[in-house]
Order: sequence, then C-alpha cells, then structure tokens
Amino acid sequence: MQENFRQFLDRLRQKGELIDLHQAVDIRHIATLVDQAKTALYFHNVIGYDVPVVSGIIRSKERATMSMGCDDFSEIEHKLAAAIAKPIPPRHVQGSPTREVVLVGDDVDLYKLPIPMSSIYDGGPMITAGVVIARDPELGMNSGIYRFIVKEKALTGIDIVTPNNMRLFAQRAFERGEPLPISISIGTHPFEITGSGFRAPLGVDEMSIAGGLRGEAVELAPCSTIDMPYIADAEIVLEAEILPTGWTWPEGRFGEFTRLMGGLHWNPLVRIKAIAMRKDAVYYNLHMPWENTWLAAPTRYTAIRQALKIANVQVTGLNVTLGGCAFWHAVIAIKKGAAGDGKNALLAALSVMDLKHVVVVDDDIDINNPTDVEWAIATRVQGDKDIVIVSGARAKPLDPSLLQGAGVVPIGAKVGIDATIPEHIPKEHYERITYAYADTAKVDDYVKGKKDPAGKSGDEREIELLAGRILAAVDKEPLYYTDIAERFAEYDFNSVARALGHLHKTEKLWQDPRGKMCVRGSKFAAVLPVKK
Repeated sequence: MQENFRQFLDRLRQKGELIDLHQAVDIRHIATLVDQAKTALYFHNVIGYDVPVVSGIIRSKERATMSMGCDDFSEIEHKLAAAIAKPIPPRHVQGSPTREVVLVGDDVDLYKLPIPMSSIYDGGPMITAGVVIARDPELGMNSGIYRFIVKEKALTGIDIVTPNNMRLFAQRAFERGEPLPISISIGTHPFEITGSGFRAPLGVDEMSIAGGLRGEAVELAPCSTIDMPYIADAEIVLEAEILPTGWTWPEGRFGEFTRLMGGLHWNPLVRIKAIAMRKDAVYYNLHMPWENTWLAAPTRYTAIRQALKIANVQVTGLNVTLGGCAFWHAVIAIKKGAAGDGKNALLAALSVMDLKHVVVVDDDIDINNPTDVEWAIATRVQGDKDIVIVSGARAKPLDPSLLQGAGVVPIGAKVGIDATIPEHIPKEHYERITYAYADTAKVDDYVKGKKDPAGKSGDEREIELLAGRILAAVDKEPLYYTDIAERFAEYDFNSVARALGHLHKTEKLWQDPRGKMCVRGSKFAAVLPVKK
C-alpha cells in the first residue's frame, strides 16, 4: 500500500475521523482534549511552538482498522500473519525530505519540539511515537517503540525496563563500555509503528515485517552523525546514542497500557546528536493507553494463533480482550477433535508472550460476549479439574499485582480455565433453550398489526383422526412436541394438544431419551432406569 503518514491523515480527514483545530491551544491541554475526542485531533497552532501536533490517529478500533488498509479489525491479524510469513526487507535510499532542516551540535534543542505531557503524574514531556532502530554487531537489526522523557535540551532517558531485544542490545553495549547508536523516527505511517511493535525473534528485522504489511519495502535513509538508518518518510528524526550509563537514572512515572500509572523506573540516558525534519514537519504524539492498545492487540492474536496451530488445536474464534488491556487475557473458541484438546489449547496459549489468563470454550460460545463466556465457566467447569495454574512463570514488570522495584525479576502465575464441555458429559445436557418460530415470528411485525391465520378446530371425531395421524408420524421418527404442532399446523394448537392428550390417555404415547414423542414400546422408547 503506497500511502505515507500525511496521506493517511488526509484519509482520516475525508472519513470524518480527524478534526483540524486552527485556534491557539496550550500544549498542556492536548492530552486531555484527545482523551475526550471521538476523532483524531490535529492542532495547527500550539502556543510557543512552530510545529503542529497530531494525536489519536489509531485511538479507536475503526481508525486502527483503517490504518492497516482493512475493512474489518479481524483482518489485521491475518495481514500481520502474512507479513510475518513473507517479510519484505527494507530498501536503502540516499536521502529524504526529512533532511530539509538539520540541527547538530549546540543547535540541537528538544524544547523546540511540541512534546506534550499526558498524565498529571508524568515525569516530564515524553516522546511516545518514535520508531527506534538499533543494530548489534552480532545480533543484527532491531526496531521498536520506546518512550523518551525529555531531561535536557539534548538529553532524554529511554524506558527499556521490560526484557526485550532493544534492552539486550543496550545491555551488550553497556558491557562493552560503548554507546549504542539509535535513530528515532517520529511521524511515520502506522505500518511502520505496527511492524516495529511486533516482538520478533532475534535476527528478524521488524522493518521487514512492516514491509510485509505495506506490501512493499520500507525505505530507510542514512543518518548523518551516527551509522544508522532512519525511516525515510518520517516527519522528524532524532539521531542519538544510548549512553553506557546503565540502569541508574530515575525516570517516570509513566502512564501504562494497564490504564494505571507505573512507578519510577531506572533507565539509561540518551544523548541526542542531531534533529532532522521537514520544513513543515508534523509532530505525532501517540496517546496512551488506547493507541498503544489497538496497536498491541493484533500482534497478540497472531502469536496466540501460531502457538495453537503448532499444538494442533482447531481454533474457531479468538478474542484478546480490552478488559485484559489487550496483553493479558484471551478467550479462545475451539472445535474439539480429541479428548484433552481444551487443556492442550490452554498450555499452548499460556506460553505466548506475557499472556496471564486464558479461557478456552467450545465453538457454540460467543467469545465476544462476556455473559456467554461466564455462562460457559459456570456450567462447564469443575475447579479441581479444569483450572490450570502455572506458578513462577515469566511476567510483565508492569503488572501492579507483582512485587515492584529495581533489580526485581518479575515472575507470576499463569491461569487457564478449560470451559469446554467435559468429555464424559452427554452433549444433550448442553442444549440451550431455543424458542419456536424465532425465524418467522417477529415482534415488530405484530406491533405493526400482523395477524396469524387461525387453524381449524376439530370436533371429537376429528381429534381422534388427528391423533392417529400423529401416532403414525412418530412411529416413523420421534418428534418434539413443537415439531408435531408445526407439522399439523392446519389445525389450531388446541386441537393438536387435545390429540396428543388422547394418545397419552390411551397409553400409546411415550418419549425417547431426548424427550421426543414416540410410540410406547417402540425401539425409540426410553426405558426406565433400574433401581439399585
């Protein structure tokens, strides 16, 4: 898809998903206004700055779907899976519009950029949407999204508390006593943001995944002060180095994907060596937590589905829930092929990333309906058999229910609930209440005056004849009471009920084990259990 950042903003604008605000706005109000808005917001006149700010561009399910060029949110998962299967390596070019203005040395001044704060508890103005590209001499390239709190005009921190490849690169550089060069591309298309947000294995370049999402190579251009590339189409690029200071400087607090404020982090420092930008650059501020949430969810879908495929589990539905912050909870519907599939699905899914709680249900459950999922848990689970708890598993440091602090390696519990129908229980025990004529009898039609035709009412002789016809029918195959009423609908229900009553009175009518009407003594008839 040949669309850049600005073209995506235009598409949002045309669809009514972006509002332009031309009046003067205090930068301190931006995060609050974006939180209240139903659309993305473009602030053309930010007091004290020459650069406009846009925010909220992927802060809804609809805009996240649009950003990936999809018609439905569920398509993103499949598009990401295809990009992972067939990545397209980036293409290197010599220059880009991002270098129309270049500031180096003493001219580097982050205070000239309109970097907003978000929460009242934030530790300072924070770069949130920078696609960071780094290289390790032995492990190759890595891209990711990390937050940088501005400390001085050319100095920030970098929030890499969570174990990931970027932290590993920084740790290895620290152990060598060397800075780690990084480029920070701000104002890129969501393709690059989503690709870099996928936690790829070591040796896999996330920009190749971004290329797979695009359907064409991402163009990278060289920085001038460090030997690193940046995203050529970016609005603003910071050329920087993670200094070998180690995790020794206090930073934060941060608003997290959990919708909670995180604590103080200890992080390395980052020296900004150059700022390059377009003459009419636009600053993009990724708004926490929902822009992060809608980015993260598709990556979880893809990783969970891959794990279940390896476990040979047939998945019919998957919901990474917003209540679980799109990181910790998943509801999975499966079609059982063999006994134990529910437990296998749990174990496979719980191995994915930092997934914390998983519920597995049958394919008759609506995984997007919390009441339906809870009903499955209520009616299909025995806690001593169907709840799996794995203690001492790797956990996410941002989990507020775990012990926090510098040097603490977070481990926690993973919980799986097998809410599929137990293998030893007959399936008919789970037949739901289903109302007759639901496909033809619509209340709105009756409110508008619809009338049903009246069936004929039989006299005593006709009732006996009708009873004989019903008996002949159920002698061929057992029928539910409502099926009989429908099959003989030329009579009113009262007549059908009387005919069935006649058969019962003459002791010709019986029921099969499923409750269908049949002939007494026939091969279909239920047998009274023997008392022991």
